[in-house]
Formats: sequence, structure tokens, C-alpha cells
Amino acid sequence: MPDYLTSVKESGFYGWPHSNFGQYVDDRVEPQNPELVAKAMKTDYSLGSHVAALGLASSTGTLLPEQFRHGVFIGQHGSWNREPRSGYNVVFVPFQHGQPAGMPVEVLSLHQHRRSGMGRPVGVAMGIDGALLVADDVGKVVWRVTPKP
Repeated sequence: MPDYLTSVKESGFYGWPHSNFGQYVDDRVEPQNPELVAKAMKTDYSLGSHVAALGLASSTGTLLPEQFRHGVFIGQHGSWNREPRSGYNVVFVPFQHGQPAGMPVEVLSLHQHRRSGMGRPVGVAMGIDGALLVADDVGKVVWRVTPKP
């Protein structure tokens, strides 16, 4: 199943481990629990399979261009056992009226560093100056993303 972005509601049940994306039953789980599956809430937004979305930061206060002002930045650690590989980047999911709206936009691609062991974003944050900060847990660096001068 794909990784996802979703709102969290008090007392909400999202299916794990019995189902994904609402009522999509995970056949690997025994015993099955149809009552819990029926209660499972559908998630809001699919990010794609095997991207390993590990970091999330609101775009409030960003130095980046206007298109990155309303939404979230997501660090995607990436797959290790899939071809073609997915993830190894930071994407921006635009929001309208507090909800995801539109396709993700790649902000930072670290694919070229895959062979050297770098390029696996694990955390994203907004710096005090509005720059996007991206922690690479394998390369042991923090990338600082700002607009071109």
C-alpha cells in the first residue's frame, strides 16, 4: 500500500493493522476483524508506494517562492528494495482550505547521491529564517534549501 498523508481526528481509527486506506483489508493479518475494518477512516492523500515518508513540516514562514506558502514539505527517505526506486527526495504538497489539493511538487532530489549512501531525507523543518532544512541520516548532513539569489 502507498504511504499517505492524512488529518488526525480524535478517537479516529485508521485501520492498522487490519486495513489500509479505509476498508482495504490486509490479508496478511490473522485473525481478520471485520468490525474494526468497517470503522476504519479513509486517509486523505496518497504519496506513492515505498517512499517512506518520514519528515513533515508546515510551509508557514518559508523563504521559498509563493507556490510553497500553503502546504507541507515531506521528506521521503526512499525505498531500498524496489526498482525503480522511489523517494530519496523532498516534496511539497499544496493545500487549499486546510486540505491537500493537487499533485506533489519535488523540491529537492537526492537521487544522484544514492550510490554514495547520501540522499536519504529523514527529517524536514523550517529554519528560523524561513529556509527549509533537510536532515540526511545516511550522509550525515543537513541541507539548507533557499531560493536562488
